[in-house]
Amino acid sequence: MTNILEEAKSLQNSIVKDRRYIHQNAELGMDLPVTTAYVIERLKSMGYEPEVITNSAVVALAGGKKEGKTILLRADMDALPIVEENGLEFKSITKNMHACGHDTHAAMLLGAAQILKNHEDEIEGTVKLMFQPAEEQLSGAKAMVEAGVLENPKVDAAVMIHIFSGMPVPAGTLIIPNPGYFTSSGDMFHIDIKGKGGHGAMPQDCVDPLNVMAHIHTALQEVIAREIAPSNTAVITIGQMHGGNASNIIPDTAFIEGSIRAFSSNDREFMKTRVVEIAKGVASTFRAEATVEYRIKCPSVYNDPELYKKVVEINNQLLGEDNTLGFEKAFPGGKMTGSEDFGYVSEKVPSVMMALGGGSPEQGFPYPQHHPKVDFSEDVFYIGSAVYANTAIEWLKMS
Repeated sequence: MTNILEEAKSLQNSIVKDRRYIHQNAELGMDLPVTTAYVIERLKSMGYEPEVITNSAVVALAGGKKEGKTILLRADMDALPIVEENGLEFKSITKNMHACGHDTHAAMLLGAAQILKNHEDEIEGTVKLMFQPAEEQLSGAKAMVEAGVLENPKVDAAVMIHIFSGMPVPAGTLIIPNPGYFTSSGDMFHIDIKGKGGHGAMPQDCVDPLNVMAHIHTALQEVIAREIAPSNTAVITIGQMHGGNASNIIPDTAFIEGSIRAFSSNDREFMKTRVVEIAKGVASTFRAEATVEYRIKCPSVYNDPELYKKVVEINNQLLGEDNTLGFEKAFPGGKMTGSEDFGYVSEKVPSVMMALGGGSPEQGFPYPQHHPKVDFSEDVFYIGSAVYANTAIEWLKMS
C-alpha cells in the first residue's frame, strides 16, 4: 500500500498538469465540452475505452480481469459562475472559476486511473470511474444514475473525495466523516405570486404581490424557529425576491426562490410541505395566489456504516492514523450543512464521502470554497489519487 503512495507521488507533476488545464478552462453545468474532451483524451492515452453516457458525463472501467465486485470512484468536473481573483499563471481564461475544487477532483481521479491501469492485472473485480458534470447544480449525479452509471456492471460500493481549503486541518489530511447522514439535503423552490397590479396611489384597487412576498418570507422563518426541534439542524434560505420595476406601480406578479436543507428525512419532507402551505395560505390571506415548484430535489449523502469501517481501516494503513481524522475536527458537529449530489448515488448503493485537506489558513490558504480567491495546495494532490486507487484495490480484496 505504501508503494501505491510512492507511485502516486511519482505522478504528481502529471496530476498538477491535469488540474491546471481543467482549472484554466473552467466550464459550467452539464455542458463541459473542453473538460470532457480532455478527460477522454487522457483516459485513452492510458489505455482506457471511456464512454460518454449523458451530457459531458464520462465513465471508464479498470480491472475486470478477475471475478469480483464493482466499486465506483466519483469525481465532479464543473465550475462556478465566479470571476477568479487569483493571480495564478493558470488562472481561468473563462468567466467561470473552479472555486469548489472540482478541477482537483478530476485530476486526482485521472491520477488514480493511471495507478489502476498499472495494477489492472491485480484488481480483484472492477473499478468504475465516474467523471461527473453539474454537481454545482445538484443535477449531474442524478442524470448519470438515470443514464445507468450504477449498472453494467452493477456497482456494489461507491466513494468520493472532496478537497477543502481554509479548514483548521493540515494540507494532505484525509477526513472521513462518521457513518450516517453527512451532508444536508438540498431542495430548491420557486414561488410565483399572482396579485393585481395598478397605480401606486390607489392600492385599494390592487392586490400587492410585493406585500404578499414580504409576509411569505417572514412566515417561512417561523418553520425553523417554531416547528423544527431545536436539537435538529435545518435551514430555509431565501436567495431571491423579485417583483416590480417602478416606484409608483404595484406589479401584477412577484417571485421568491430559496432552498431547504435538513439532515433528517422527516424534517425535509415536513419543510417541503410547509413551504407550500405557507405560501398558498399567506397569499390567500391577502387575496393573492401562489404556486410552488421544487426545481431541484437532492438527497443527503449517507455514509454507509459497514463501508465506513473498511474505508477507515484501509486509509489508516495507507496514511497512518495521525493523518486520518473525523469531520468533527474540521466542522463543529461533524456534519456539513452544504449539499452534495453524491446523495443520489448513496441512496442507491453503500457509499462513503471523504474529504482532503487542501490547505489551512495557517499554511497560507485562508479562503473557503466558492470564494473568488480560493486556492488549494498542489503538493497534496497525489494523496487524493493514492486514496482513490488504494481504497478501490483494497476494498475489492476484502469483498
